[in-house]
Amino acid sequence: MAPVAGVLLLAITVVLAGGVATAALDAPSDPAPSAMLSLSVTDDRVSIYHRGGDPVDVAAATVRVRVGGEPLDEQPPVPFFSAAGFHPGPTGPFNAASDDTWRAGDTATFRVAGTNDPTLGPGRTVAVEVTVDGRPVASLETVAESG
Repeated sequence: MAPVAGVLLLAITVVLAGGVATAALDAPSDPAPSAMLSLSVTDDRVSIYHRGGDPVDVAAATVRVRVGGEPLDEQPPVPFFSAAGFHPGPTGPFNAASDDTWRAGDTATFRVAGTNDPTLGPGRTVAVEVTVDGRPVASLETVAESG
């Protein structure tokens, strides 16, 4: 009975070690960029200012917007020029025609169309999460103002 238990314990150890190694190899090797971002929302315009820190690769970035705690039906597919749920022509690094690198001093803006739900408007709480390759860069929140 002892040899069987020993073989079983060895097999469990090998399987667990393989799982840990696989998880370690699948983990991103580079940390997320360390960037200081700030958010402002005026009417339907969302502006995110890169205040400092590492540059952000916009092509690898994901931006998720919530209004009043609810996610927008259509999320901004950065970078883009024209996308469902948004007015055409975002500015700064979110525009598909600009450089894919979002650097300190750059402001990225987009306008949420009235067809996107929930709608933006003065007094609404807006939260934006920015990630790069699934790793969090910033969680921002503000109250929309009237322009």
